[in-house]
Amino acid sequence: MSHNRQIRDVVFVDGVRTPFGRAGEKGIYANTRADDLVVKCIRELMRRNPQLPPERIDDVAIAATTQTGDQGLTIGRTAALLAGLPQSVPGFAIDRMCAGAMTAVTTTASGIGFGAYDVVIAGGVEHMGHHPMGAGADPNPRFMSERIVDPAALNMGNTAENLHDRFPAITKERTDAYAVASQNKFAAALAEGAIAPDLVPVATMKPGAGWTVNTADEPPRPGTTVEDLASLRTPFRAHGRVSAGNAAGLNDGATAALLASADAAAELGLPVKMRLVTYAFAGVAPEVMGIGPVPATEKALRLAGLSIEDIGLFEINEAFAVQVLSFLDHFGIADDDPRVNRYGGAIAVGHPLASSGVRLMNQLARQFEEDHSVRYGITTMCIGLGMGATVIWENPHFNTGTDTATTTEGSAA
Repeated sequence: MSHNRQIRDVVFVDGVRTPFGRAGEKGIYANTRADDLVVKCIRELMRRNPQLPPERIDDVAIAATTQTGDQGLTIGRTAALLAGLPQSVPGFAIDRMCAGAMTAVTTTASGIGFGAYDVVIAGGVEHMGHHPMGAGADPNPRFMSERIVDPAALNMGNTAENLHDRFPAITKERTDAYAVASQNKFAAALAEGAIAPDLVPVATMKPGAGWTVNTADEPPRPGTTVEDLASLRTPFRAHGRVSAGNAAGLNDGATAALLASADAAAELGLPVKMRLVTYAFAGVAPEVMGIGPVPATEKALRLAGLSIEDIGLFEINEAFAVQVLSFLDHFGIADDDPRVNRYGGAIAVGHPLASSGVRLMNQLARQFEEDHSVRYGITTMCIGLGMGATVIWENPHFNTGTDTATTTEGSAA
C-alpha cells in the first residue's frame, strides 16, 4: 500500500469581492442578507473561470465572526448550495474574527498541500449592520475576575489606544497623515482601474427607492485632509488618538477566492495569480492585539527562510493606523514606503471583519501582475483577542518579459 505524501504547491487562481458597504440602516446592504453576498462572490468566481467544472470543487470554506442569523447555519455549506454548486460539494464555516477569510485560505490551502483537495473556494462575510461585533456573545466572567485579559481587550478601539501608549513615537499626527495617504492611494488605484476588476456588482433593494446596482465601495472618503481628521472626536478615550478617521469603519461585505494545486491549475487551464510560500499565526497580549502582525510575520519569514528585505510588497489590513505604524516601525519601514498598501487599505475601503483577508490577497495579486520586479509579497493582519496572521506569496510573473527571465518554480523554503 503506497501513500502519496509529498507536499504540493498551492496557487491562488482568482479572488473577488462585493463592494463594501457602510453598516447600518443607511448602508447599501441594509436590506441584503449576508449569505446572499457570499453567494454573489461564489457565482462570480464560477462565471469568471468557466473552464472549472463545478463538481471539481473539493470544499467551500466561508468565514464569519458572528455566526448567527443570516451568517449562521454552517455558511460554507449553505452558500455553496445557494450558489448552485453541485450537492456533492461540501462546505464549512470558520471563525477567527478579523482573519476569518485568511484562515479559510490557509486551512484549505493546507488540505491542497497535503493532497486531500485539488480545488477549493475560501472566503468570508461580515454584515456588521445585521450583526454588530460581539452581538450575542457571552464572555466568560473569568476573563475579568481572574484578569485573564485586560478589560480593554474586549474593545478594539481601546486596544488601539493602548498601542499608542506603548509606542509614544506614534502620534495622532502620524496616524492621521497615514490615514489621509490611504484614502489618496485608494482613490488613485480606483482611477487607474486597479480596484473595479475584482468587484462583483450587487443589486440591492430599498423600500420606496427601488433597485440599485452597486458597483463601488461605499466607505471611501476621497479628498479627506489632515485638517478634517484633526477635528474628529476620539470616542475611546478623552483626548485620545484613535478616531473614526484613522481606523476602519463598521462595514458589510463578502469575499471569495479560488485556490488550487499547481497540478490541478495546469490540468484545468486555470490562471495562476500567486503561489503560496508559507503562512503563520501568532498570539500576543489581547490588550495590544494590533501588534499581532509582527510576531506572525517574523514566524512566517523564519518558516520561509526569508528576511523582511526580501518582501517587495506589503498588504497590511488597516484596522487602525497605529497598528500599521507599529508594524512598520518594528521592521524599520518608512510610513510612506511605496511597497506598503500601494492601493490604500481598510481605512479607506472598509473592513467587514471576516471577509478582509481575501481583499488583501486580491490587491496583492493585482500588484504582482503590474510589477514583475517583485518576487515576494505578504498579506498580514491583526486579529481580535490578541493574534496576528501573515501569509507570504510568490509572484508567478517575477522577471517575466525581461532579458534576465528566471524561473521561480517550487517554493522558497
